[in-house]
Amino acid sequence: MANWCCNEVIFEGEYLLILQIKELFKIMAENEEKEQRGQLPDWVKADEGYFFDICWNVSDKLTYKTKYRPNIDRLAEIANEYDCHFECKYEELGDGRYGKATYIEGILEHIYLEAKDFAQFHFDENTDQYHFEGGTYESESDILEMMLERKIAGSINNNQNLPS
Repeated sequence: MANWCCNEVIFEGEYLLILQIKELFKIMAENEEKEQRGQLPDWVKADEGYFFDICWNVSDKLTYKTKYRPNIDRLAEIANEYDCHFECKYEELGDGRYGKATYIEGILEHIYLEAKDFAQFHFDENTDQYHFEGGTYESESDILEMMLERKIAGSINNNQNLPS
């Protein structure tokens, strides 16, 4: 049985094209319900990266699941097809995956936590709390988000300091 990676995506671009993307995912969600299997757009020629449990919520955020890891390549194909960009956040904590990908004008930036990052905090079964940098947390999600934001900030700072 697959570990499920939870994905949240926001597409941005021309209004009418975003409506077309919404319609694409509405149709894929309907097909998934009928066929009881993951979906890809008809024009995608891949045999991996299927979308499962597709839901486009009222805040214009697409949520869905994938097997084991995010399907960032499939999202890039959709963004290219509809001339838009996206931001994707994902997590599959059983396999130590947590990250964020942005795709703007054909450029993918993918920042994620690695095993060494996950090793920086631990769960205390006796207190039912997580410990990180001297602090105590009820949930690992706060820690993971903090660590990812630090990596993103470090990436931005490193890119700004590169010689031109």
